[in-house]
Amino acid sequence: MTSRRLVVASTWRTPVVVLIAGCLIAMVGFGIRSVFGLFLEPMTVAKGWSRETFGLAMAIQNLLWGIGLPFAGALADRFGPVGVIITGALLYGLGIWGMTLADSGFALHLTGGVLTGIGIAFTAFSLALAAMVRVVGAEKRSLVLGLGTAAGSAGQVVFSPLSQGFIAAFGWSTALLTLAAITLVLIPLAMALPNDPTTPGEMHRDQTIREAVREAVGHRGYVLLTIGFFVCGFHVAFITVHFPAYVQDVGLDPYIGAYAIALVGLFNIFGSLLSGIAGQRWSKKFGLSFIYFSRAIAITALLLMPKTELTIYLFAAVMGILWLSTVPLTTGIVAQVFGVRYMATLFGIVFFSHQLGSFLGVWWGGRIFDQTGSYDGMWWAGIILGMAAAVVHLPINEKPLPRLRPDVA
Repeated sequence: MTSRRLVVASTWRTPVVVLIAGCLIAMVGFGIRSVFGLFLEPMTVAKGWSRETFGLAMAIQNLLWGIGLPFAGALADRFGPVGVIITGALLYGLGIWGMTLADSGFALHLTGGVLTGIGIAFTAFSLALAAMVRVVGAEKRSLVLGLGTAAGSAGQVVFSPLSQGFIAAFGWSTALLTLAAITLVLIPLAMALPNDPTTPGEMHRDQTIREAVREAVGHRGYVLLTIGFFVCGFHVAFITVHFPAYVQDVGLDPYIGAYAIALVGLFNIFGSLLSGIAGQRWSKKFGLSFIYFSRAIAITALLLMPKTELTIYLFAAVMGILWLSTVPLTTGIVAQVFGVRYMATLFGIVFFSHQLGSFLGVWWGGRIFDQTGSYDGMWWAGIILGMAAAVVHLPINEKPLPRLRPDVA
């Protein structure tokens, strides 16, 4: 009877259902976390906090996201993603709700930083991506990774103007409460994912998570990939949190900042899909090198061009194409070299480096602005790091390990 019940329960989780649920998880989870920068100005004004205080809360959030994701990935790889994402949704909503009650910098760091960061880690779109690639063949994985990443960007497109509208109409506190309630939608979506962590059709050996991690950290390409992803986090987190305030600092309307963040998400849909398609056909490491080099050029152009509405929108569009287009290629290299069995765990470790970059990008952004009255130092740091990342990815060996090759098996 139990066996029959399991079969019936699994029949409705078709690949299409899993892909839709995974994309919606990415859309809601990433979409909400991408709009916290819109609350920097109203919250700091209302509470009398400095930008560094708010920036440190978001930096802690990014750091806890990075620390928590390897553990979330390991739990999902061992027990399945459903319980992990449900737990994360509850913590995510609790943390955002707590931000509305924070009456000190410490309280904001605890709620918007620690709780929300752990919630984001346990609902991360990488967990959904790992579930999505398990229901398709190896020949479609890069495309599915691009699709899931594009869905996260769609969330940014939707939630950025929506959240700015909530702030304008009801105030920042009610806007946060609304977002906290929306995070609970992740609970039923998680139940649509397959909870079996194994991957049909992939060559397996009796390998533990510890052995998989040891194997990965001994691979030079994995180490270089981890180092390079630090730069992605530095760029993305700094722009997400501080760019709306930067737009106001140069004398433009707050809505332009919100629309710019939405444009980043809109163009990243195309960038992520193109990245997934390109990664299916061409070298992923060269694609990553090109993306980081192009980011450095885009930031340089922003600094040199007049700060007009058109300049802001052009920068947002270009950065949007380059935004999360790193994710399908980075996750694609992990899956291609090491297989899918422990993909969530191994990408979680790579992503920790990303979040170290995010922590520094958000925190230093606020600190440098408070000390100098300008973000220029951060922009130039982003240019230098982008050039360095373009070089770091070139020596990566993308070939699958011998244990994944059918002829060796």
